[in-house]
Amino acid sequence: MIELELYAAGVRNTENVLKLGHEFEAVPGLRYKVDVNHDIVYLEFTEPVLSVEQILSIFSKLDLTAKIVGTIPPELRPKTKTQRISGT
Repeated sequence: MIELELYAAGVRNTENVLKLGHEFEAVPGLRYKVDVNHDIVYLEFTEPVLSVEQILSIFSKLDLTAKIVGTIPPELRPKTKTQRISGT
């Protein structure tokens, strides 16, 4: 079981919870729980079907800024150690 915990200010808003649920329902093998008292989202995967970047982009798409709480499971970490520098 792969677990990831995220903090996303504003996720407690009912509309955001519904939108997030709609996005996560499309991901096979993903279970999630939203702690609306603390703006925390818990994710559980049976296998790594999403990367950390993909997870964060889902939150970004909903105008939420998510921050990972704790360590990133090795299965969800990027496969490369380098990051691409964006041009200006």
